[in-house]
Amino acid sequence: MAWVAATGMLIGLLAIALGISTLRTGWILPPARGHVTRPRLCGLDALLTGASVLLQCLVQFHILPGVSWEVRFFGGNALLLSGLLLTALSHLLPLRRKSDHADPSGI
Repeated sequence: MAWVAATGMLIGLLAIALGISTLRTGWILPPARGHVTRPRLCGLDALLTGASVLLQCLVQFHILPGVSWEVRFFGGNALLLSGLLLTALSHLLPLRRKSDHADPSGI
């Protein structure tokens, strides 16, 4: 069963790398580009989700000091659910209009 935790660790590290690249450059994976209206929220979402998965795997391999199951359960779920909330917000919030752009209608 160690391969399951190792796969989760790899996915967590990839999500964290994606979150960092999204926060630094605004780059989003091509399948999600048409849906995401707020790239920074999407980057924070990837960071929180990846951190949740990675922390669970690190505890599984006994790399992190042992904490009670309640802390792992509620902490991991809080990170994961906050990441999912940011995913929804990054898709559903409208685009932000900058006030320094000229109005194309000329009014």
